[in-house]
Amino acid sequence: MPGEEVLAGGGVNHVVRVGDTVRRPAGPWTPAVHGLLRHLAGRGFTGAPRSHGIDGQGREVLDFVPGETADYPLPAWVRTDEVLVAVARLLREYHDATVGLSREGDWYFPPVEPYEVICHADVAPYNCVFREGRPVAFIDFDTAHPGPRVWDVAYAAYRFVPLHDPSDGDGIPVAEQARRLRLFADAYELGEAARQALAKTAIKRLEHLVGFMRERAAAGDAAFTDHVARGDDRFYEMNVEHLRRHESALITC
Repeated sequence: MPGEEVLAGGGVNHVVRVGDTVRRPAGPWTPAVHGLLRHLAGRGFTGAPRSHGIDGQGREVLDFVPGETADYPLPAWVRTDEVLVAVARLLREYHDATVGLSREGDWYFPPVEPYEVICHADVAPYNCVFREGRPVAFIDFDTAHPGPRVWDVAYAAYRFVPLHDPSDGDGIPVAEQARRLRLFADAYELGEAARQALAKTAIKRLEHLVGFMRERAAAGDAAFTDHVARGDDRFYEMNVEHLRRHESALITC
């Protein structure tokens, strides 16, 4: 459409920029997500786009958040300790801003017990906006849903540490993973019980992701069919096995 700029990334949704806004496909979860974004704005949290309803084509309308995102292989500036700490603190600020928000609504994924916060559920370099090399906002809240803090922290750590098998392109030695995971947990100020559960929770998150991806591919979803054909599910399974092998080394207490 005239005046629309297709934005790169995403991998699942067709996303365009129109002026200072972003237009994305809406779904049954969109009212709950927009309620979350309005709540965040009301709490003074600036690390998320504001919602502006639905346009004439049935797409959700959000702020365009200026800056840059990153993807794999991660550039060196994303892999610094300073960025790792800043992401953990931004995630903590986000979670704290959601405390007390109703869990009611049609979320993309069902709530996970115990409900403590509204998890973003896909905190990753490609969903984090950076300016001058520092994280300033999270984007793409489609998969947000109620759950425990560690459900989000473990997945964000998987993405940013990263907790990958050292043999892949982004892998780092296990000892360095343990050091960076501890740094992330410290910056978030994560409690002891949740620290003990980080690696185990990351495994559960990846197993859930693989199952969901294959389910959607089997249902004929083109985006997830492409993911499976590319071998993304097998990549995550490789990292599940890595986390299982080294779970004790990755406990941060």
